[in-house]
Amino acid sequence: MQKTLIFSCLIALCFAHCSPTPKHQNTPTTLMNKQHITPPIAPVIPYVHDIHGDQRPDDYFWMRLSDEQKLADTPDAHTQKVLDYLHAENAYREEMMSHTTELQEQLYEEIKGRIKEDDMSVPFKENGYWYITRFEKGLEYPIYSRKKETLEAAEEILLDVNELAKPYSYYNIGGLSVSRNNELMVYSEDTLSRRQYSLKVKNLLNNTLLPDVIPQTTGSAVWSADNRFFFYAKQDKTLRSFQIFRHELGTPASQDVMIYHEKEEAFSVY
Repeated sequence: MQKTLIFSCLIALCFAHCSPTPKHQNTPTTLMNKQHITPPIAPVIPYVHDIHGDQRPDDYFWMRLSDEQKLADTPDAHTQKVLDYLHAENAYREEMMSHTTELQEQLYEEIKGRIKEDDMSVPFKENGYWYITRFEKGLEYPIYSRKKETLEAAEEILLDVNELAKPYSYYNIGGLSVSRNNELMVYSEDTLSRRQYSLKVKNLLNNTLLPDVIPQTTGSAVWSADNRFFFYAKQDKTLRSFQIFRHELGTPASQDVMIYHEKEEAFSVY
């Protein structure tokens, strides 16, 4: 759980302006002294989107970064310019709201205190296994597990997302699908926050990853009955789910067979 929750900051701002001033906060005079702080002004660089004969001006289009720029280990000049401005905005916000720091912390702790941190989903049984999603206190991400036949059986960890997320500033698990023989699991992960999921396959017998990786999918997959193939949906540049592919284990993604293509841009396919 991140302490920089926007929700907490908004509540803190509301309390700071709407409630009586607590002793630990600055006085109105001190707040007036902050008026000398100059907010950053984003440069205006004219740009016009010309789509379907309609022209739409966008003076801040220069802030747009491609996925490649976002993922690059070293920012290029354009990326650095955008980052410098965003850092300036954050610094301005932190300075203007510095008098609410203690209140923000109190609100964060109160909100966290109302959440059951060691929560667990209702177990459901499928193909001989009980499947469970649970959280541990102090950890941010879920743990996916299963138990064979009975809930009293030993727990088998399918994915500990807390461990998987460690190398990334953002991490999200999409769908999980276990093969009919209960030996393989395909799951998806998004490390960019763009809902562009990469599919990975895990051998549940020895907890190793197979080399099969399918990028830019919707995040869900379905196994064939013989455990040799799984089916998934690809996205176009607008993130529309528009093609269904079949992947054979052990083969490159470039050899996957497209079995359906939804060409009408007003529709999606799953």
